[in-house]
Amino acid sequence: MSRALPRRMWRAARLEADFYEEVEAEPRAIVQATVVVVLSSLAAALGTWLDVQGGVTADVRLVVALDLIEPWVVWIGGSFFAYTIGATLFRGPETETDFREVLRTVGFSFTPGLLHVFAFVPPPMLGYGIVFVAELWMLAAGVVAIRQALDFTTVRAIATFGTARLMLLLVLRGLGN
Repeated sequence: MSRALPRRMWRAARLEADFYEEVEAEPRAIVQATVVVVLSSLAAALGTWLDVQGGVTADVRLVVALDLIEPWVVWIGGSFFAYTIGATLFRGPETETDFREVLRTVGFSFTPGLLHVFAFVPPPMLGYGIVFVAELWMLAAGVVAIRQALDFTTVRAIATFGTARLMLLLVLRGLGN
């Protein structure tokens, strides 16, 4: 049963555990999860673009391009590591999941990323403060998403999330060298 995307995004942003359980169980929700990641990446890129206020340089174009790509890398790579680590290293007796379930729930955790569009709000500290809050909110949503997808306790979800982020960072650092 398909549900309206804005309502689902609202529920994801409210960190509703029942919502993340719903998405975990609905294979077709991958389309909406993908749309959420697209919107989040567009919001980040637009926020950066608006923040420079006409001072477009090659460096700015690079940052905007990275803002478009980064959510995809974090979504797919982070979900892969969270699934791999959560289904093996931190696996609990109740853990029953697959990669697609983690991908769907984590995709919706990008909903607060829409606030990145406000990066340009003056004074700069206000815009950057909004982005900082969005980042923290996305971290919390990611933990809830992983907790629900892997049927974990919050502590296990935090450990899985942190380890997955560290693994992703190490891989990306390794690719950059």
